[in-house]
Amino acid sequence: MARDKTDGLKVETFEAHQVITQPNPLRKYVRHTDERDTDDPVARAEEALAGLSGEFKSWMDEECARLARAFEVVKKDGFTSQNREELFRAAHDIKGDATTFGYPKAAVAAESLCRILEHAPELMTVPSDLIAHHVHAIQAIVRELPKGRSRTKDTADELSTRLRKLADEFLIEANRDRPEHLEAVLAPSIVPAD
Repeated sequence: MARDKTDGLKVETFEAHQVITQPNPLRKYVRHTDERDTDDPVARAEEALAGLSGEFKSWMDEECARLARAFEVVKKDGFTSQNREELFRAAHDIKGDATTFGYPKAAVAAESLCRILEHAPELMTVPSDLIAHHVHAIQAIVRELPKGRSRTKDTADELSTRLRKLADEFLIEANRDRPEHLEAVLAPSIVPAD
């Protein structure tokens, strides 16, 4: 193995190949701190999050209201691309925020709704009740879960699981002639488990 240096590049030559490593120009921007510096950015972020936690319920209520409004527009005007996009964005935002805000079961139901909106070949063939059940489940979970009863958490878990199963059954049937979509439909949930 031979080593060459050309214009800051490190070149290692082996019998069958070469490995070229570029210099890291970011090294000069790295700030070195004293080990006694106790600043912990993760701890600061967690502290800031804890300070905001009193707002989580109202934020989730707002997201649920946005989801309900989007669904009402879809029921009234049908699935235009704009209506579909707004319903998807509302569900997607809940999917992303719910676990952080303390509503992981709402995230599971919202993910299930997103999957329907993303993978149904014709949204007009999606049973309105299937979407309504998802919207109402998300609202109920957000409304009831803060009360903290274990029975409520068990019910939310069962509800989310059943909705996912119904969504999967619908999507498998709807995509039976589109095998390229079946892999995505059958993929496991990406929502973190609580």
